[in-house]
Amino acid sequence: MAKGLRLPRWFLLAVFCLIVHGTPALSQRDAASGGEQLWGEFRVKPFKIVGNIYFVGLSNNTSYLITTPQGHFLINPTLKDATQDVRASVEELGFNVRDIKYILQTHAHGGHIAGLPAMRELTGAKAPAMAQEIEVLENGGSTDYRGSGQETFAPMRADAVLRDGDKIELGGVTMVAHLTAGHTKGSTTWTTVAEENGKKYNVVIASSMRMNPRQPLLGNAKYLTIAEDFARSFAKLKTLPCDVILVDHSTMFEFREKVRLLEQNPSVNPFIDPAACQRFIAKYEQSYLDQLAKERAGAGPYRPAANDPTQPDSSLPCPADGRTCYGARPQRRR
Repeated sequence: MAKGLRLPRWFLLAVFCLIVHGTPALSQRDAASGGEQLWGEFRVKPFKIVGNIYFVGLSNNTSYLITTPQGHFLINPTLKDATQDVRASVEELGFNVRDIKYILQTHAHGGHIAGLPAMRELTGAKAPAMAQEIEVLENGGSTDYRGSGQETFAPMRADAVLRDGDKIELGGVTMVAHLTAGHTKGSTTWTTVAEENGKKYNVVIASSMRMNPRQPLLGNAKYLTIAEDFARSFAKLKTLPCDVILVDHSTMFEFREKVRLLEQNPSVNPFIDPAACQRFIAKYEQSYLDQLAKERAGAGPYRPAANDPTQPDSSLPCPADGRTCYGARPQRRR
């Protein structure tokens, strides 16, 4: 490691390296050594979250496997080039990636769904999508309201069109699609029920609820109803029964802290935390309300301030153990 460069404490606590008794152990051995420190995101050790729900994603862009006796659901295949990493995580847990029957998505941004074509080819799974996302999927993001060039994923088709409240059932598991628009026009939050130790838990797998930088809430010609959609989505999220909150970015829902707690005490599952559901909603709703008030007073579009807690930090120090580090780039010490 470059002389004088110190890794942040949260990183040392957060990176997975092995599974002990079915829980993820954290390691301090993932820092790159020699030369300039690079930051990016990478595969981390998969693990069971609760019941039949597993983490199989990257250090920031999350991916979840929901298993059933008749096949599995995969939520968010992540990056275009990460298919083999997601596959490795699924198989490390003892499941066959070809048993994935449905690939679901939270929203049509490349970091979450660019890997869909490759994963669908690998698994033969069906990939439904919310109606409001279909156009953006089919043109590879060229009509994303943030402007052309924001997304560069390959155009793809959906196998079925979903509407708010639609259900997908497989092997005794029901996944419910909820339209929670704002971050994209078709942002989708998924709910299901998981059982652990004889108890049932309501699980909410939420789409990002953050505002996109430089996109106004008022007078947005490319998304006229964005302010109203955000308001409706926050109101809806508050009505969803929630014992476990999961989100499509690890930095949005206390993920790393919960992993640390799980490693310290595997007998208590920190992901079962109804209060965390409310904290997630409250953080992003307050950011939205603050920005709405600013724009009504004449301010310009949202621009995140330094250390804005609603913005996902997609970068961690790249590990030096041979794992692919996506989007790797130099970054100053924080």
